[in-house]
Amino acid sequence: MKLGVFNPIFYDRTFEQCLETCKKLELDAIEIACANYSGTNHCDAAKLLANPEELTSFKRKIRDSGLMISALSCHGNPLHPSEEVAGPHKSGQRNAILLAQKLEVDRIVSFSGCPGDSDSSKYPNWVTSAWPQDYPKILEWQWSEKVIPFWRKEAEFAEKNGVDKICIEMHPGFVVYNSETMLRLRDGAGKVIGANFDPSHMFWQGIDPCVGIRELEGCIYHFHAKDTHLDKANISSNGVLDAKNLSLLKDRSWYFRTVGYGHDAIVWKDMMSALRLVNYDYVVSIEHEDAILSRDEGLRKAVSFLKQVLITEKSTEAWWT
Repeated sequence: MKLGVFNPIFYDRTFEQCLETCKKLELDAIEIACANYSGTNHCDAAKLLANPEELTSFKRKIRDSGLMISALSCHGNPLHPSEEVAGPHKSGQRNAILLAQKLEVDRIVSFSGCPGDSDSSKYPNWVTSAWPQDYPKILEWQWSEKVIPFWRKEAEFAEKNGVDKICIEMHPGFVVYNSETMLRLRDGAGKVIGANFDPSHMFWQGIDPCVGIRELEGCIYHFHAKDTHLDKANISSNGVLDAKNLSLLKDRSWYFRTVGYGHDAIVWKDMMSALRLVNYDYVVSIEHEDAILSRDEGLRKAVSFLKQVLITEKSTEAWWT
């Protein structure tokens, strides 16, 4: 496995400064945001595709850094019922795919998105209940009329343009948020669709990441290293569904942390071992969304922590037998 970082943590620094920091931390890879929610601070897919000279310069910076690009990220909601939102997100994702081809990167990271409850909806409708009967009807309509048709076409477009891995980050609020929904999308849209496995979103839902990893054997295409603190008192009072502002840490049932500050090294070692058992041998990409630790301190500590738990060498036969 290789260790990398997701670049939005460096949003207020130049791309050159970002790459230099990665080199100082002895990272192997960088995941680069290029459209939609992920931002375009260091890489704007549309602009690079339209300007060959800028694209050449961008490639040179990456080459000189010695880092590999683990993925291009374009997290968005291409299924949003408002075309004002969905349109730019769809084009941003297509541009990410085309740019990935130019950069010889074989995967992008995105969200599954979430439609509304009808063609006349203005906002997404995330269904989480089986009753009243309205909800399962909405869910079936979403999957059959919007989700599968869109992602089937998107997978075909990606494969035609040299990208054979679309890494869907399982995220509550969107139709794919756990292993079951991930596999449903993959079954309907094909094997170009796989997972960007972020355990932080599993922790607060009550999912054991190691179980999720085993369930997704063969279709984990990318991995985010991010942790979650679970506030037992607030969960006991209000449960895990929490729509309060992410900055209200003391009041929330959960909030994101730097790896090691939500769960200890044993938990993370178990996850790395589970990844090895399902033959994942790609990049572990640090995503920093910790409101307690500064970005610099959080990243340093995440790198130090993960270097202790990451499995970097090939496994061997059971020589002791």
